[in-house]
Amino acid sequence: MSTPVSGSGHEPAGSGDESRRAGWQAFTERLRQGHTAAQRVARRLVATVHTRWRRSLQLRVITSTLAISATVTAVIGFFLMQEVLGGLLDAKRDAALTDHQAGLDYAVSELQGTDEPDRQLDQIAHELSARSGGMYEVMILPSRRGASGRVSGGISEASVPQQLREEVHDSPELEQQYYRYTEIEDGPEGPVPGLVVGARLSTALEFYYVYPLDHEQEMLALVQRTMLGSAAALLLLLAAIASLVTRQVVIPVRRAARSAERLSSGELSERMQVRGEDDLARLAVSFNDMAGNLQEKIQELEELSKVQRQFVSDVSHELRTPLSTIRMAGDLLYQEKEELDSSMRRPVELLHSQLYRFEELLGDLLEISRHDAGAATLSIESADIRDVVMRAVGDAEQIAERRGIKVVLRLPTEPCTAEFDMRRIGRILRNLIVNAIEHSEGKDVIVTAAGDSDSVAVAVRDFGVGLRAGEEHQCFDRFWRADPARTRTTGGTGLGLSIAREDALLHGGWLQAWGSPGKGSQFRLTLPRRSGTELRGSPLPLAPPETGAGRPRPVARDGEDTPTGGEVTEA
Repeated sequence: MSTPVSGSGHEPAGSGDESRRAGWQAFTERLRQGHTAAQRVARRLVATVHTRWRRSLQLRVITSTLAISATVTAVIGFFLMQEVLGGLLDAKRDAALTDHQAGLDYAVSELQGTDEPDRQLDQIAHELSARSGGMYEVMILPSRRGASGRVSGGISEASVPQQLREEVHDSPELEQQYYRYTEIEDGPEGPVPGLVVGARLSTALEFYYVYPLDHEQEMLALVQRTMLGSAAALLLLLAAIASLVTRQVVIPVRRAARSAERLSSGELSERMQVRGEDDLARLAVSFNDMAGNLQEKIQELEELSKVQRQFVSDVSHELRTPLSTIRMAGDLLYQEKEELDSSMRRPVELLHSQLYRFEELLGDLLEISRHDAGAATLSIESADIRDVVMRAVGDAEQIAERRGIKVVLRLPTEPCTAEFDMRRIGRILRNLIVNAIEHSEGKDVIVTAAGDSDSVAVAVRDFGVGLRAGEEHQCFDRFWRADPARTRTTGGTGLGLSIAREDALLHGGWLQAWGSPGKGSQFRLTLPRRSGTELRGSPLPLAPPETGAGRPRPVARDGEDTPTGGEVTEA
């Protein structure tokens, strides 16, 4: 008696189903991954072909030539095949009718006056079949159903179409020929296409010739193969010709495109090589003339620009000496204004303020001339942008107090350090804050700072007149004013935003503006944390919330809002 042994390998109930389900899930997951990979490969292939198609004129010309040539060749080949098939069948039909008529005459003559018609029918079928040399088979069939006929070659009586038998049976005249195309059954190689010609031999007999068309079918297949091979060779030849012809046009066009790219990149000495006297040669000559004229004009403009920049720089420097003298005299008069006559005090005050503005304008002109000449340099140091913001707000505090405006600071609690020139960035922020105060229409100004792993940003928001469409770019032009009739209350020179943008670009940063009439405007300065790196985004949105209330939330690179800690203070 055997005893069961524990641990013999039997699984608990249900474990097999779970194993099969796990295996099926693993299989479907692999199948899905394979399907996804195939889809990715197919998409990449389609994208590559589409890109190649859009960028290659030669490929489009060759493909179009092949498509049109293939269509024309297919149409011509179809009609040629129809003509060849019709010619073969017509020739076979005429020969079959002639042979059938000769056999019919022979059979009629042999049957006249015979006493043993059955034996004579066997002899006629054997004799005519022997004459055919395998080109056709002979059938002598009775008109009555149920009677046996004479068939040579072992083919079936079903090879004769029923419709043909009815035509022959109902024929009003003896020896009237009829024919039909059919399939010959029980042949040595199976069913083959054939031609059957029939006529009434007598009132009780029908006489048929059955012609297999396998030879004609082979000839037609040979012609078809020959035409397909010729068409393929013709298409390849046409593709080669199209490639050669388009190459003669595309290569000069590509050379012209490369020359135009180099010319647009600043290589003004770029010229095309002129070969021959055809249209492409005239294109090269015209291109070279255009490039030469463009080079001359650009050189003239560069010389004129240099002269203008040098003139502005020289005038600014030359004006400093007399301005210093006039400023000293103005300061002296301003200090002694209390001792002057009351009618002279106001002119002295105006002289003092305008001399200060004139000196500021000279400083801005010198700064602009340094930017234009490419002589502006940076004094890079690592600093916290919050400190620069606080210093700029402090410099504009007196102006804000005179206007009764609060400057609200929204700064992060964590340091926002970056590498920049503190003097230039401080000048940018002072200019933005003063402009916001001037255009805020008595409403508060909000200054927001934020940072991420790659950049820091400061946004200055006002709720004044705002900017009209297109003015967010024009506001950085030199001496541009949103409203020419509006008087300046802070003594600006009209060059502040232009210099601020140049300073931002010098750092590799962005200075951008947003505005809407009646909803105010916002200027955003974005700087890379490490000097020399390229900006990819900003931690602050350019457009503030529509309501203008509450704290603007920084925007991540992927466009989703991301919360950051911060504090709100008022200055």
